[in-house]
Amino acid sequence: MSELDELYPEVLAAHVRHPRRYGLHPHPTITVHERSSTCGDEVTLQLLLDGDRIVGAAWTGEGCMISRASASILADQLPGLSTADVALRIASFRTSIRSRGSIPVDEELLGDAAALGGASRVVARATCALLPWIAAESALRATASAVIHGDPLDAGGRESGG
Repeated sequence: MSELDELYPEVLAAHVRHPRRYGLHPHPTITVHERSSTCGDEVTLQLLLDGDRIVGAAWTGEGCMISRASASILADQLPGLSTADVALRIASFRTSIRSRGSIPVDEELLGDAAALGGASRVVARATCALLPWIAAESALRATASAVIHGDPLDAGGRESGG
C-alpha cells in the first residue's frame, strides 16, 4: 500500500461520498461548533440525549476529506453510547492520533475510525482528524456543566488548534 493510499483509504472516501448523519437536527439537546485555527476546517456537531445516553447525532462541516470523513465516522458511532463510553473513545482516538503513528487506532473500539490512523503521521492531518472528536468532547463538557449549573445546552463555538 502506498503512503497516499494509507493516508486516504477507501473507507474515508466512502464516508465523504456518502456522509453518515449529515445535516442538522431541528431540536438537538446540544450544538457545538469547532473551527481549526490551523487550516480553517469547521464542524458543527449536534447531540440528542436521553439522560446520559446519546440517542441521535448530526453534523455539518466544511473542510478537507479527513475532517469530513472523521465527522461522519464519529457521528455514525455515537447513537446508543453513554457519555462515558464516548469519553473513552475520544481519549483512545486522541492518544492514537497524537502518537505520530506509534500507537495504532483501536479498530475493535473505534471501527472505521481506524482508517484515520495514517493521519497521525502528519501533524496537519492529525489536527483535521481530531476536529470532530474535539467537538464531541466540547459537547460532553457542556452537557456536564449544564447538568451541574443548569446552564443552557448551546456550547456555542470556539477555535481549536488541534
